[in-house]
Amino acid sequence: MSVHSGGILLFRIKDKRLEVLLVHPGGPFWSGKDDGAWSIPKGAFEGQESPLEAAKREFKEETGSEVTGRFTNLGTIRQPSKKIVHVWAHQSDLDVAFATSNKFTMEWPRKSGIIREFPEVDKAEWFDIEIARKKILKGQAGFIDRLLGAVNYGPKKEAIRGPS
Repeated sequence: MSVHSGGILLFRIKDKRLEVLLVHPGGPFWSGKDDGAWSIPKGAFEGQESPLEAAKREFKEETGSEVTGRFTNLGTIRQPSKKIVHVWAHQSDLDVAFATSNKFTMEWPRKSGIIREFPEVDKAEWFDIEIARKKILKGQAGFIDRLLGAVNYGPKKEAIRGPS
């Protein structure tokens, strides 16, 4: 059985440039990793919640902020790990200075017997599309292309129309 997770790809227009919000995973495994390490805020479904409900809950858990309003379904992409990720786009501006994440515990260092607590996400940041393509996990990069199509944004398009 495949694992499914839901996420929200937040986007905004700043200085006539499209930017997306990505999060950097916390914990010792991701420390010091940057390019190819960032993610769309997302996580596994719980119980009987819908994929969009899971995406909204995970966004709040990983950023500390709720998202409401209109969402554009960007579909699903199977990750290299075989996980199936469902993502929705949402236009909003989030002040990343106030982003906070839930925490998880793990034994660290391994086999030390010491249990430590780490944030699930250690930072959130806005990136323009060119930089976001370098930062995002390879398996999630397709959602950036889908977002560009959904908002009708590209190098020769000056106007941005809202997602349908």
